[in-house]
Amino acid sequence: MTTATLGQPGRFEIGRVFNNTFAVIGRNIGLCLGLAALFAGLPKLVTQLLTTATHTAGDPANLALATTNYKLGFFVGFALVGIVYIVFAVLLQSSLVRAAIEDLNGKRPTFGDCIRIAIRYLLPTLGIGLLVGLGVGFASIALLVPGIILWLGWSVAIPVLIQERLGVFGSMSRSRALTKGSRWSLFGLFVILIILAMIIQSMSAVVVYLFHGIIAAFLAALVQTVVSMVISVATAVSYVELRQAKDGTSVSDLAEIFS
Repeated sequence: MTTATLGQPGRFEIGRVFNNTFAVIGRNIGLCLGLAALFAGLPKLVTQLLTTATHTAGDPANLALATTNYKLGFFVGFALVGIVYIVFAVLLQSSLVRAAIEDLNGKRPTFGDCIRIAIRYLLPTLGIGLLVGLGVGFASIALLVPGIILWLGWSVAIPVLIQERLGVFGSMSRSRALTKGSRWSLFGLFVILIILAMIIQSMSAVVVYLFHGIIAAFLAALVQTVVSMVISVATAVSYVELRQAKDGTSVSDLAEIFS
């Protein structure tokens, strides 16, 4: 059986988070890729294909009409795509939180069980996603640093909701309490992940430049799948690390919530 290494009280270790993140993915590569492909890669693929079709369907006879309706169509389409992306993003994170906890507790997570948990908590996790997005967005308008601080403080709110069932506002408050004293470490962790994501996206951009249409769309979806998978699992593992470091809670204690 596989169990997570217990962290030292009061200390959040980036190295252990990375080790456990890629260990969880490695032991459940099919499951993690499948969930990420469903909730991150598929929306990206559909968006890319629709964008490609729109750009290649330029009929000069319809140019005036297309120009007239462009603004309305753009804003409506942008809003709908944004809502879909948020819904799928919280579904992905919820399902991978379940997968990570099950794996770190020495169990074998299943696709159906992860989906079930994600759907069960869809509305509250969606509420957290919207509140965090609005809060961070408004704070960032005033100044970037407050927005980053809020985002770090709420970064494990969804894992808290899934594991501790504290409700939307309770989970956000609990996330701030858990991350207090470890936000610089969390910031370093996410900066590294963002840099890795940028490197992968930059490498794929070369292929996108050389190839267009369906090949580019599938490549963009693949990159989105991998990046979203790693970040979501890392967030779940960070929550476990924070619980272990701050509360001295074992992974088996976390898993009892699902029993």
